[in-house]
Amino acid sequence: MKTAIVTGGAKGIGSAIVEMLANLNYHVVFTYHHSETLALELKSRLCNDGFIVDCFKTDVTNRDEVHSLIEYTLNRFHSIDVLINNAGICQSKLFQDITDTDWNTMLNTNLTSAFYTIQEVLPTMLNAKSGCIVNISSIWGMVGASCEVAYSVSKAGLDGLTKSLAKELGPSNIRINSVAPGCILTDMNKDLSTAEIQDLKEDIPLAKLGEPVDIARCVKWLVEDAYTTGQVISPNGGWIIV
Repeated sequence: MKTAIVTGGAKGIGSAIVEMLANLNYHVVFTYHHSETLALELKSRLCNDGFIVDCFKTDVTNRDEVHSLIEYTLNRFHSIDVLINNAGICQSKLFQDITDTDWNTMLNTNLTSAFYTIQEVLPTMLNAKSGCIVNISSIWGMVGASCEVAYSVSKAGLDGLTKSLAKELGPSNIRINSVAPGCILTDMNKDLSTAEIQDLKEDIPLAKLGEPVDIARCVKWLVEDAYTTGQVISPNGGWIIV
């Protein structure tokens, strides 16, 4: 069996990806930071269904904790075939109100964390001459969002990492892609009012918001496909077409 790591896997898009990989018969180790109860519930439910799933508390902005995650996974399952960088945060704030702490926290959580996880997992993938990395980005990394400058920059940086590293790792048969979701029904959008959701639906050609499983299906294709790398794919219902 192959092994996958999913960061930020306790809820939302992350948990949908964990379930998808478990159903593909992967050993799955997913991280959580604050959502321990949800993480343990997800692990228990999937293990009770006969899947091999584990969770590991990790602050993905801390290099030492990321190293411990990789070490734990290798000690238990002896390989890491897939890495999904899903952990992330968002913030809505006027640009002139963004503090140094806001900026650094956003960049560290959404971008530097991927730098850490990829660097830590690469020796294993390079040795195997095989691997698949998927970064969960955002539509705002592609086109930018008003009042979400720090978030947009962090996701644009993630896409830049994807494209550059795909060229570097391709000769080693390691594929890396970004999935840039549009508006998905997760906790990140829990503060939207009913009227705001309706307005969004009217702007989206498919007239609906996405579900976490829609993103998981896209990740599934990228995990299984053997000839796609360096791409930013945006499941967004036609909201933004570039």
